[in-house]
Amino acid sequence: MDSKRQQKVSRLIQKEMGELFQRDTKGIFGGAFITVTHVKVSPDLGVASIYLSFLNSTNQKSVLQNIKDNTKQVRKMLGERVGKQLRIIPQLAFYIDDTVEYAANIDKILAGLNIPPAANEEEENEEE
Repeated sequence: MDSKRQQKVSRLIQKEMGELFQRDTKGIFGGAFITVTHVKVSPDLGVASIYLSFLNSTNQKSVLQNIKDNTKQVRKMLGERVGKQLRIIPQLAFYIDDTVEYAANIDKILAGLNIPPAANEEEENEEE
């Protein structure tokens, strides 16, 4: 369970990173539409794990690698935005958010199950 401070910093970073990816870095990452889906901050507020989803991108891994290569620049831009609100700008770690694919896989598995229908209660009572 995250503390209130962690939750506030997570929301702040998610909001600012979303705006940063939509406005300021659009040309840097090949025109990919990048969405910040979730941010998890360590208890000491020193590391922020940022989960991203990509639209309008043919190769998500190459865009993610490009973001990782430019992490220092992205962190600097984030610092300019939140420098007055945070004492220390956390180190940034970027990950691909695969929850949509995971949910689609679960739906596919559930759809493929062959579950026999339950027996009627009347038939069960007659057998007893």
